[in-house]
Amino acid sequence: MRLLSLDAFRGLTIAGMLLVNNIALDSRTPAQLTHAPWNGGVRFADVIFPWFLLIVGVAISYSAASAKKKEIPLWRADLKILGRVLSLVSLGCLIDSSLAKRPVFDLNVLQLIGLAYGTASLLYALPLSRRMAVAAGLLLLHGAAIQFLPVPGLGVGVFREDANLIQHLTRTYLSPLHLDGLISVVPTAALVLIGSAFGDLLRWEIKPLPKIPFLLLASAALMGLGWAWHFSLPYNKPVWTASYILLTAGLGGVVLTALYALVDVAGPKWPPLRWLVFPLTIYGSNAIAAYVGPILVKVLILREWTWRMPSGVRETLEQTWLHASVAHYGPYWGGWIYTLAYLGVVWLVLLELYRRKIFLRV
Repeated sequence: MRLLSLDAFRGLTIAGMLLVNNIALDSRTPAQLTHAPWNGGVRFADVIFPWFLLIVGVAISYSAASAKKKEIPLWRADLKILGRVLSLVSLGCLIDSSLAKRPVFDLNVLQLIGLAYGTASLLYALPLSRRMAVAAGLLLLHGAAIQFLPVPGLGVGVFREDANLIQHLTRTYLSPLHLDGLISVVPTAALVLIGSAFGDLLRWEIKPLPKIPFLLLASAALMGLGWAWHFSLPYNKPVWTASYILLTAGLGGVVLTALYALVDVAGPKWPPLRWLVFPLTIYGSNAIAAYVGPILVKVLILREWTWRMPSGVRETLEQTWLHASVAHYGPYWGGWIYTLAYLGVVWLVLLELYRRKIFLRV
C-alpha cells in the first residue's frame, strides 16, 4: 500500500530544498531560509535534509514489507540495497563533478543519503527494540566522542567552528582520501533507523486513527530528548550532533503525523483533503528527478548558455531571467518571482512525468 502522506511529506522536503537552494533575495533572504550559524539553533533550512533522511527510513519499512510479501530471498534484497547505494553515490559524484567541471569523487548530499540508507537497510532485519538500541548507541558514540575525546593540541570538550574533534579527524585522516563527511554516516544512519521505527508504527496492523497518539508520543519523546541533550551538546547541523538529530526527527514526526491524519485517515472520507496536498505529492512522487534534474539543468544550461541583451552584453540564461524579474518588479518581489517561477517550472515538468507515469527510481 502506498502511503500518500509520505509522498506529501517527501514533496514538502523537496519543495523546501528547491526554495532554499534557489532563493534570490541576497541580504533580504528571510532568516528561516538560511542555515543557522554555528551552535545557533535550528531553522527551517536546517530541517530539510534530516527530514528527507527520516523519510528514507520510513520507506525502508514499506520496502522491506514488500520484499517479504514477494518472498524475495535475503541475498537478492541485500544486492538491491547495495545497488541503490552505488546509484546514489554515483549520482552524487555526477552532480559534484558537473559543478566542479572536472571528475570528482567525494561525499556530499546524495552520497551521504546512500550510505546512511545502506547502513540502516542492512540493520532493518533486527527487531525494532534492537534497531532503536543501535540508533541510540550510534548517537551516544558520536556525542560522547565530541564531548569527551581530546582534540590534539587543544584538550577535551573543545567544540568550536574552527576547532572540534570531527573537524580534526576529517582534516587529518579523511580529506586526503576525499572522504569528508564520512563520520556523518554514524548519526545520519541513526536518523534513518529512527525513521524505520516510524514506518513500523504506520504499518502497525491496527485501525489508522489509534496510531496517531503513538506517533505523536514518539515525536514528543524525540524532541524532548533532543532539547535536554542540547544543553551539553548544542544543535549543530555541520557535524550532525545528537541533539540536532533527535529534535529534527521529532519535528519531522509531527509533520508526518499531521499529514497522515489529514490524507490517509480523514482523506478517504473527505477526498478534497487529498487535493490540498496534491501539489506536494507531485514533487514527492519523483524525488530523484526533482533533486537531480534542476541541478543539472542549472549547471549545464542556465549557467552555460548565454543571451545577448539589448545593450550588447551577453549574460547567462540564469542572469537574464533574474535581471528581467528584478527590472520589472524590483529587487525584493523580482527575486521572489524568479524563485517561485523556478519552482513552478520544475513542478510542471514533474506533473507531466506524473501524468505519463514516469517515475525515476534508484
